[in-house]
Parts: sequence; structure tokens; C-alpha cells
Amino acid sequence: MKLTLRCKLPEQTFEVTTNLWVIVEWERKFKNKASRLADGVGVEDLAFMAWTAAKLNNIVVPGDFDTFLKKLLDSPEVISQEIENPTQGEPTED
Repeated sequence: MKLTLRCKLPEQTFEVTTNLWVIVEWERKFKNKASRLADGVGVEDLAFMAWTAAKLNNIVVPGDFDTFLKKLLDSPEVISQEIENPTQGEPTED
């Protein structure tokens, strides 16, 4: 799953897109599986993914996750969501 997230901090607004590295880091921190994201994504989950993706893309954010959380003006906003490896439906007869 790829998410594009918009974050607003007092000094900047930025958009980032998650990738495999970001999801694995989320799994490690929260001791959870990415497949469970289909059941719902919490605000802390989105914030962690945005923070990790920002660092990966050389966007200057606080080095400590809790400091990043304190600076967020709102919850990270999901701009787009893309399911990786989507399955196609069965072909239909015309």
C-alpha cells in the first residue's frame, strides 16, 4: 500500500509518499503487520509513516518522533491511497 500524506508543521507543509521501507519501519515500531492496516489506520500510524518518509526524502523534520508529533498542527491528511499489486477481476464474456 502506498499512501501520499500531507503534513502541516508551523514552519512548513509537505507531502510524502510511503514505500516498502516506511511500511517495514512501521511494522518494526508497532509490532504489527501491514495487512492489518486494512482494518483501519490510526493517527499515530499516519504520523509515524509521514515522519519516516520525510526523513527518507531529506525533508527536515525533528529527529525525535514525539517532538514531530508535538509540532504537527493537524493529523496527517491522506491525499491518495494506492494498493500495490491490485488483482484484476475475472474477464467477462461479451
